[in-house]
Amino acid sequence: MASRIEDAKALLFQSVNRSGRLSGRSLTRRVVLAMIKRRAAAAGLPASTCCHTFRATGITAYLSNGGTLEHAQQIAGHASPRTTKLYDRTADTVTLDEIERIVI
Repeated sequence: MASRIEDAKALLFQSVNRSGRLSGRSLTRRVVLAMIKRRAAAAGLPASTCCHTFRATGITAYLSNGGTLEHAQQIAGHASPRTTKLYDRTADTVTLDEIERIVI
């Protein structure tokens, strides 16, 4: 189902009413988290998946593709680069060289 936002100043993320039309009211944090949890479960993702999972994925992908921490901080709207660094998962990746060290 596609919905159209007629008013350019309307909220980007709106709840829908019983007829499936945009309500003009913003989504609450609880509603957003519940939606993410439902969709993550349906996709077979861990129960720990939440909004910050996607934030970490976006920041990590940006930095892995040559982005700078300063720009990632600006994009994420963080006041401190230390906060942005908390979402950086680039050190969690295992390289092929590391895998090749396994000798059986």
